[in-house]
Amino acid sequence: MSQPDVHDRNQYLERKVNVLNRLADVSILLNTTYELDSLLTYLMDAAAAITDCEGASVLLWDEQNNDLRFAATTSQQIGLKLIGTSVPLQGSLAGACLTEGRVIQVDDTQQDPRHYTKLDEEKQFETRSLLIAPMRQEAKIIGVLEVVNKRTLPWTGDDHDHLMVLVSQAAVAIDRVQMVTELRKAHQELSELDKLKSDFIAIASHELRTPLAVILGYASFLKDEAQGKMSEHADKVIESGLQLRHIIEDLMNLRYLQQNASDLHLQPALLSSVVGDAVQDVQNLLEANGHTLMVNIQPGIVVQVDTILTAMGFTNILNNAIRFTPPGGQISVKGEMREGAEAWVTISDNGIGIEPHQLERIFEKFYQVEDHMTRKHGGLGVGLSITKALVEAEGGRVWASSDGLGKGTTITVVLRLAM
Repeated sequence: MSQPDVHDRNQYLERKVNVLNRLADVSILLNTTYELDSLLTYLMDAAAAITDCEGASVLLWDEQNNDLRFAATTSQQIGLKLIGTSVPLQGSLAGACLTEGRVIQVDDTQQDPRHYTKLDEEKQFETRSLLIAPMRQEAKIIGVLEVVNKRTLPWTGDDHDHLMVLVSQAAVAIDRVQMVTELRKAHQELSELDKLKSDFIAIASHELRTPLAVILGYASFLKDEAQGKMSEHADKVIESGLQLRHIIEDLMNLRYLQQNASDLHLQPALLSSVVGDAVQDVQNLLEANGHTLMVNIQPGIVVQVDTILTAMGFTNILNNAIRFTPPGGQISVKGEMREGAEAWVTISDNGIGIEPHQLERIFEKFYQVEDHMTRKHGGLGVGLSITKALVEAEGGRVWASSDGLGKGTTITVVLRLAM
């Protein structure tokens, strides 16, 4: 082999190594970038450099309009003017590449009637030669990648090979980015919908509380003044009003179903005080139903909790016990310290009980033990779900136990002690 041949061979190998290194860099970037603009910009630069061309472009398929649109280009002459410009599938080399699903090579665009000259005329740009490859991800059409105006013709087999490597990597990466973009959009829409729902519930609940407070106030006044049947009627109004108030409070507390630990205000608090707040909340409902409540909290237990939300969680459990215990029934609350820096609170009733297969399900959102068409007990079915979310966000645990139907229910809440 002569000296010039050796020199040419070394140059070729050196360029080959540089190209392979560039392809490796592209592969790494395409697998780690989720922003379409930066991904396409890097891809254009790499494609133009590897094939020794003046420029490169990515045209993505617009399914709605059934055409191709420039998404990125390296052209310094027309720059951003091309972005968003459409190219028809019929009557263009890019369209032929996409529809035929094969690489198209053109050494002289003036000699090919498929060349779409309109863009060159509008942007005052001369496209002399083209190498275009289709981008597909399995059966999904992505678009085309084209390199323009090779500095030294002819196109080589390496140009074809390298372009095919680029388009295969790009198709996967672009498809992934598009899916991520769609997921982000869907997530944003769901977030907006969830906020709209929460705002509506908050407004409706607030508007309902005001007239309900007036109704309960007048019903209490009538009960004090009335006698006989009228007093009994007033009792019924008060009882129903209290049940409605409980439903409204459940609506207002729906936001706590997605409670995060970072949203809590954890602080040391006496367990007896937290449970006492919950008992005070349900006092009127206890009296209206004629229930007997026994509270036995071991003195001096200090827990690390969000006091307001934890009291609300205990209120939910007590409301549940009241609802599913017949009038005149018994409810007990017991709190004690256990080994492992934990406080255990058990709330037991002698109500209707729970079948074994429903013990876990009662903590599911909107789950009702009774059939919604025939059930006798009210409520939205979110109180225990909210309590579970709050307790677990504090690092605690909650579960239910029952010996079966007609044998009452016990809810156990485990809270962390304050250190």
